[in-house]
Amino acid sequence: MTASPIAIPAFNDNYIWAFHQQDQCVVVDPGDAAPVERYLSENGLSLSALLITHHHPDHVGGIAALIKDRDIPVYGPAAESIPAMSHPLRDGDTVTPAGTDLSFSVMAVPGHTLGHIAFINAAQGWLFCGDTLFAGGCGRLFEGTPEQMLHSLRRLAALPDTTQVFCAHEYTQANLTFAAAVTPEDPAVQARLQAVIDLRQKGKITLPSTLAEEKATNPFLRSDDKDLKDSCQRHEPGCGDSDMQCFAALRRWKDNF
Repeated sequence: MTASPIAIPAFNDNYIWAFHQQDQCVVVDPGDAAPVERYLSENGLSLSALLITHHHPDHVGGIAALIKDRDIPVYGPAAESIPAMSHPLRDGDTVTPAGTDLSFSVMAVPGHTLGHIAFINAAQGWLFCGDTLFAGGCGRLFEGTPEQMLHSLRRLAALPDTTQVFCAHEYTQANLTFAAAVTPEDPAVQARLQAVIDLRQKGKITLPSTLAEEKATNPFLRSDDKDLKDSCQRHEPGCGDSDMQCFAALRRWKDNF
């Protein structure tokens, strides 16, 4: 029996995801070692592997401390510099993290960073997408282009609707507040925003979401939607009416929202 991934809170709004089989635990994007060590100790687990989606400090900052007294593999994007990476991965690779029999496919999803990857377990319906896809939003374009990010998001959106989205930040309420500003008459967005507000008021996590939820309410997965395009044109006259131009305008809008 494989336990569902657990969110280990870190910093102000990061989630470090952990999953285990028996007492062997795999951790995704450990930006900080201390909460991971605490989680392992409290649950009687041994750290068996690290999965890394991209190079930003809030995703890799805990690696050095976690591997200091452990001989465990660090799986990460071949196109980026990851501390102590032992298993560089590329688009289309398949990996079974040490300590588990779970197979993950690797998908290149550049945009937030140029070498960003996602880990997908089709059998469990898990997607660890780092900072590419968020609940209700997407990552900022720190290194990539709008074209790259749109392509990456469309690759992720092509996964089954039931896929669970384990992203790395608690940004859902802010993202859906933006979505509601873009399409204020959309009942699905309004309903999801209210549900998320209720969860946050109770101090509860809003993740994972599903790809079905994202495709229904995340504006960055709906750049082909006419109402959304009309809204972008009103906000930024002359931005263009192609899907890519709409996506780029949305990202600019969100950056300054």
